Amino acid sequence: MTNATMRKFGWPGTRITELEHWAVMLRPQQCTLGAVILACKQPVTAFGEVDAAGMAELGLAVTAVEAMLQAAIGYEKINYLMLMMVDPDVHFHVVPRYGGERTHQGLAVADAGWPGPPRLDAFVEPGPDAAAALIAHLRAHWPG
Repeated sequence: MTNATMRKFGWPGTRITELEHWAVMLRPQQCTLGAVILACKQPVTAFGEVDAAGMAELGLAVTAVEAMLQAAIGYEKINYLMLMMVDPDVHFHVVPRYGGERTHQGLAVADAGWPGPPRLDAFVEPGPDAAAALIAHLRAHWPG
């Protein structure tokens, strides 16, 4: 199942992986290298509406996302932002944080907000080839 929020963030082209209740996709605007969207696939617009199975799987998804991003990017901190002001379906912006910048195959992304709050307005928008390479890199580091 997909929803409008997933499609807005480029689903299925930005797909890294999906679980039964959650999807992980590359955030098209890379405010830090490896920023992803963790979207609930259930038809809910409030976090409290996610059912017990979705909540249980969220723990597994978070553990796997953090392992993937640590192996692929080497973050120092990680931020989960549940903003849902424009895109109403339940989702998180998962932002790996680091001092300086990280690069992947020539794509360099600085963490403009470090060490303060993430700067979602300062981003790099990778072209199709760079995005595909980054998605493949993240998929290769998905646990299991």
